[in-house]
Amino acid sequence: MEKKVKKLTFEEALQELEIIASKLESGELTLDEAIQFYEKGVQLANFCKQKLEEAERKIEVLQKQPDGK
Repeated sequence: MEKKVKKLTFEEALQELEIIASKLESGELTLDEAIQFYEKGVQLANFCKQKLEEAERKIEVLQKQPDGK
């Protein structure tokens, strides 16, 4: 979790999110650790959502026909 979220690619963020989910599901973290991982997970999930929305907007622009439909 050393990289800043904004410097990650979508794929890297998703991979980190999967690791965090696995750690949280393990039940082996202290409460403080779980909270830290949860906070990072929320940041990563928001980042991934933003990236997907950006990609969706780009696809919509590319799919528009020259007449704007």
